[in-house]
Amino acid sequence: MLTWVNHVALAVPDLEKAAARYRESLGARVSIPQRLPEHGVTVAFVTIANTKIELLEPLGENSPIASFLAKHPDGGMHHVCYEVTDINAARDHLLTSGARILCDGIPKIGAHGRPVLFLHPKDFFGTLIELEEVKGASRA
Repeated sequence: MLTWVNHVALAVPDLEKAAARYRESLGARVSIPQRLPEHGVTVAFVTIANTKIELLEPLGENSPIASFLAKHPDGGMHHVCYEVTDINAARDHLLTSGARILCDGIPKIGAHGRPVLFLHPKDFFGTLIELEEVKGASRA
């Protein structure tokens, strides 16, 4: 079902500062920030050869990232995103295996313009998992 690690997401209290740190300290390429009001975040992606790092900053007090940062004020790893070729089939398989899908279980459009779902962290050893549908051949 899983085909590739799409990205690792880090919640950050200051996106501009985090992007500058990745650019200046690590020589990384960082995308232009993108506001995603439907997800309550502003994101920027650090692109490296084999994956991406997503920097997440809360967009308002009701953002799920705001509550994460309230518990972890310096920021930290928020979730891991895996690619799947058919998000609805993956969801259905996960539901039959007892996994919980967050929200209403209907895929939403994520930062890359593709359908995404989130899986309950208690079902995956404390790690929030995002699934992103990516059509086509595996990169492996």
